Amino acid sequence: MPDSLTRLAILAGATLFVAIIVWSGRLFVEHQRKLALAAAPLADLPAGSRSELARGKARILFFSSADCSQCHTLQEPALRRLRELRGDAVDVVEIDAPSSPGLARRYRILTLPSTVVLNAEGEAHAINYGFANIKKLREQVEAALSPVR
Repeated sequence: MPDSLTRLAILAGATLFVAIIVWSGRLFVEHQRKLALAAAPLADLPAGSRSELARGKARILFFSSADCSQCHTLQEPALRRLRELRGDAVDVVEIDAPSSPGLARRYRILTLPSTVVLNAEGEAHAINYGFANIKKLREQVEAALSPVR
């Protein structure tokens, strides 16, 4: 009987420890997201970017790298589909995160792929750490373009 109680206590302690670690990680990510959303509006992209910022459109900054398989097999097709659906209302700008450390720091990029949805004024409206599906991105773009925020 005491052996099973000891094992149960160890299991409960380990479960509590893992729960605290997960909770702390979520708090950290949420804190980083809040700091990134508070960043000053983006006026210009770094030199070497493939696209200029267009005024009056929502923009998605797509942070990737050459060796990120999720970036190219999952996120790129979702962003391509979003451009097909939204056409002139959204620009997607791919940013090579290792080549743009200042911009990656500005938006607290924690993982690749990451996407930052900017409203028409260049203010960060939403940040997705990791893959973001087409439904989520479309909702974020619609909200960023909405006149009432």
